[in-house]
Amino acid sequence: MEQKNSRPETGRAAALLPILVFLVLFLGAGFVSGDFYSMPAILAFLIALFVAFLQDRKRDFNEKLHLIAKGVGDDNIITMCLIFLAAGAFSGAVTAAGGADSTVNLGLSILPSGVAVAGLFIIGCFISVSMGTSMGTIAALTPIAVGIAQKTEYPMALCVGAVMCGAMFGDNLSMISDTTIAAVKTQGCEMKDKFRENFFIVLPAAVITVVIFLILAGGGDFTLEEELSYNVWKVLPYLVVLIGALAGFNVFLVLIGGTVLSLIVGVATGSILPADMFKVVAQGPAMDGTGGIMGMYDITVISIVVACIVSLVKEMGGIQFILSFIKKRVKGKRGGELGIASLALLVDLCTANNTVAIVMAGPIAKEISEEFEISPRRSASLLDMFTSVGQGLIPYGAQLLSAAGLATSVSGITMTPFDIIPYCFYPMLMAVSGLICILFVKNRKQA
Repeated sequence: MEQKNSRPETGRAAALLPILVFLVLFLGAGFVSGDFYSMPAILAFLIALFVAFLQDRKRDFNEKLHLIAKGVGDDNIITMCLIFLAAGAFSGAVTAAGGADSTVNLGLSILPSGVAVAGLFIIGCFISVSMGTSMGTIAALTPIAVGIAQKTEYPMALCVGAVMCGAMFGDNLSMISDTTIAAVKTQGCEMKDKFRENFFIVLPAAVITVVIFLILAGGGDFTLEEELSYNVWKVLPYLVVLIGALAGFNVFLVLIGGTVLSLIVGVATGSILPADMFKVVAQGPAMDGTGGIMGMYDITVISIVVACIVSLVKEMGGIQFILSFIKKRVKGKRGGELGIASLALLVDLCTANNTVAIVMAGPIAKEISEEFEISPRRSASLLDMFTSVGQGLIPYGAQLLSAAGLATSVSGITMTPFDIIPYCFYPMLMAVSGLICILFVKNRKQA
């Protein structure tokens, strides 16, 4: 206690050195190589943790180990990691059962041909909310978007931009998205409360996005040559998880129930061999370790290491320094909310990964929300929204790079992220909606 009280009330800027080291390594490697994923995030974080251990010589190594153990052992950190793994299990099982393909085909089957581009956005919203992954949505819909562009003569970037917008909608709102899990658990609120708060903030942005796409591409027509086969039973697990989470059931029970239901459907329809049931849960549908529970290992380990870094940074006064810096420049709840939004956006711009950004910024946002009496569901919504804003617009983010790469591969015409960004209306409007909410919608402190 004495050590804690010995820190200046304004905190210490030097305590933020580990975070600075991470950013320099991660961004530096990206700028030098031209690939912002050349430096594995976990390696950069481990080096930053080593730097944190070297600081604060008043404590010995064992004391620092005790501090990080307490940080990692926090209820929210442990729960978040377990939910990541449960979400990976569900994703592996439902994808192997054919749920992803059936969901895409079902959406396209009910898509009116006259509203092709707006329909791509709407279907993208549905798929990303159901699947909980923006990358999966982009991979599933981008080839279809290219086909629609070629048949309607609309700009390819416009069609791919509609897919990007839909993907970021679910990335921000889905109950099984790793960003939602991280935001909820770092802020200490219920998923259903965060969803409701978040949904009504971004709903105007989604509606306006539909209108814009209707105006830009109204009257277009297309015909998909391939047969769109789907099985409603394969879509059922997604609906069960979505409805269960919204109804307020325990998220572990919902995800476990969804996983079991996916396996039953998969075996019953012949999509999963009984002998492969446990493999697809653990390793994903390809059974190569890239999906399922194993596919969530990276973000789980990163969350643990970041918790270690934040524990040491907080003890040395780094978090207090950020809070003092913000307090001197903002006033009241609106100022605190603007601080959380700015922090979330800035960290995402630096990390190019919105889940990592939330894990990093979450503890600081929690302190800000408590200082300014901001409800946990509001702070979680702001964290998730503004990291998604950044992720949907940065040209070096995985989402835009993937969309541009897939479009180029399918069409044979070179496309870059900069071609798509002008059509990423939803992330832009999401930022506007968030700012309007902060400035004009009263925030009530949650009991």
